[in-house]
Amino acid sequence: MSKNPFTLAVCQLRTELVYEQTMQKTEAMVREAAAAGASLIVLPEMFDCPYDREYFHKFTAMGHEDAVRRMAAWAGENKIVLVGGSIPEKDGDRLYNSSFVFGPDGEQLACHRKVHLFDVDLPGMSFRESNTFTPGNRITVVDTPVCRLGVAVCFDVRFPELFRAMAREGAEVICLPAQFNMTTGPAHWEPSLRVRAIDNEVFFAAAAAARYEGFSYECWGHSMIIDPYGTPLAAADEKEQILYANIDLSRIAEVRAQLPTFLHLREDVYSVSAPVAKN
Repeated sequence: MSKNPFTLAVCQLRTELVYEQTMQKTEAMVREAAAAGASLIVLPEMFDCPYDREYFHKFTAMGHEDAVRRMAAWAGENKIVLVGGSIPEKDGDRLYNSSFVFGPDGEQLACHRKVHLFDVDLPGMSFRESNTFTPGNRITVVDTPVCRLGVAVCFDVRFPELFRAMAREGAEVICLPAQFNMTTGPAHWEPSLRVRAIDNEVFFAAAAAARYEGFSYECWGHSMIIDPYGTPLAAADEKEQILYANIDLSRIAEVRAQLPTFLHLREDVYSVSAPVAKN
């Protein structure tokens, strides 16, 4: 698998209420994307479990190990890097919203536990992810055969400090499995993704779930792949589909040479410890 350039694929799939149906469909999409030449494939947040408090514990009781085993097999059999969206992961008595990353030999390369939990009071919707999940406490950046990869999950995108930290750790492509909703999706989804790419001059792959109309939590969909200049390379609507984009990592250096904002940080002025002038 050559490192550069390479094809990135985002599988925007609809999570079904029956686990086995979802897993069979996911495997088929991964195989299709790999057959089309994708070396890096990204799945959505909670791709194996309906995004609803009613299902989190129910699906966790089934064990996350089966999903991990299958994802490892998909990566190994198709010789790809797989960002396994996220799944409910149980560790002792704690539950995490976790994204597992696998290499082309099927080995687990990383696991990102969602750092910022979705606790909001929106018009027509109140949600407390913290009633179910424990937040992660680590930045996730990992070397893979195709790129140096950063991973975050959904609500993490609203915290630019996390993404700047990943970029400073050398992330070239940042993947964001997500399930924005029908309230925040139309207003904030695309602007948030593009500004994170622009701020850090990296490639950005946002993998949303396809919409399940009539379900208690309807996902906005609209997965995107964005270049370091903030230009969308591929974009979806709300339906199931696979997005593809050619990723040439030399584009990062090109953009940073033209707009060297990332290279000219003034930590002496705006770091937390910097003095603040009082007028």
